[in-house]
Amino acid sequence: MASTPKDCPGVTTEDAGKRDACEGCPSQKDCSSGTFRKQAEYISKCLETVKKIILVLSGKGGVGKSTVATQIAWGLSLAGKEVGILDVDICGPSIPRMLGKENAEVKRTSTGWVPVTVRENLSVISVAYLVEDQDAPLIWRGPRITSLVNTFFSDVNWGNLDYLIVDTPPGTSDIQIALGQLLSLTDCSAVLVTTPQEVALRDVRKGIRFCQQAHMDVLGMVENMSGFICPCCDTVTEIFKASSGGATKLCEDLKIDLLAKIPLDPTLGNCTDGGKAAQFGFGKSGTADALTNLIKSITGDENITFTEGFEEDMEEEENVQIIGDN
Repeated sequence: MASTPKDCPGVTTEDAGKRDACEGCPSQKDCSSGTFRKQAEYISKCLETVKKIILVLSGKGGVGKSTVATQIAWGLSLAGKEVGILDVDICGPSIPRMLGKENAEVKRTSTGWVPVTVRENLSVISVAYLVEDQDAPLIWRGPRITSLVNTFFSDVNWGNLDYLIVDTPPGTSDIQIALGQLLSLTDCSAVLVTTPQEVALRDVRKGIRFCQQAHMDVLGMVENMSGFICPCCDTVTEIFKASSGGATKLCEDLKIDLLAKIPLDPTLGNCTDGGKAAQFGFGKSGTADALTNLIKSITGDENITFTEGFEEDMEEEENVQIIGDN
């Protein structure tokens, strides 16, 4: 799929494919004919029971994007919201492991695929459920990736959701472009994840530019690994120094919200490896405070409260069918 021109009017607007900026764009024919708008209208109808969609993006791999996406889903769920999380990170689909559902199976019914239940108000679909060997890479080209993204929206029975969190691969490639086009008529916004290092901030700027070109709202930015919390004495050390001012300075320059600064905390790593949520609202650590403030920022509710504990995992039903089976 082609990249988006700098002055692209948007693939679903009346001027799509008709402005001077569209000349030479490989997608001009599809834009001007209304092909992309029809696709977006169809996906919007398929997702009419989903109130808000949040794409979690990063310009660079290794900044903790999937960790942030997972904890956003956990936090919203513990706050009583109906939440789904879609993992389309073909580079490394780790969401099932982070939710404790790595070995789950996805059911197919007459109304479509049914997401895996994590808890009563949290469910997940992941590209990881497409492969039997979890160590095997998914080597797919653009058209197949685009088709997969379309399928995850059109053929999955998400039900009534307050939030659908989408974990994407790092960078701005085929999947991000497909998401921007297919979700252009939905209530969709982006959360960008970075670390304090300039090398990560430089790449996250590209993600912001992508959102602007795709006419996608930016909800804000999360600075992950923002200082290391010693598990013995709780001392905070800046391992990844913000030589250029970090996400705080970048958000000030770009006039976007800094949603949270999450410390590099071993307990958070243990939670993701163990498929559990971090502490929300009840913790006394900088990590708990940061994650709690992140959910408050996303919901716009300063008085939001969280429940403790988890329901017992529901027993897997027999005779389920894996995604991709015929």
